Amino acid sequence: MSLMITDECINCDVCEPECPNNAISPGEEIYVIDPKLCTECVGHFDEPQCQQVCPVDCIPLDPEREESREQLMEKYERITAVES
Repeated sequence: MSLMITDECINCDVCEPECPNNAISPGEEIYVIDPKLCTECVGHFDEPQCQQVCPVDCIPLDPEREESREQLMEKYERITAVES
């Protein structure tokens, strides 16, 4: 699954720089996560970095975007191949 940011977000700006895939950006009211870029940090870290730094715990799994670890790794490989 990709992650999502809920409306509990306080726009503290700590999650955006932690995302290795640049999937987090400012939205109209709160930060948003691009599901096409979110790999839950698979390929980079053992745990999602945005969840680790979020002071209000507002970054859960997006139940509408289920992905297996293998699918997340494939997405990571596509993203990093484009960056190379």
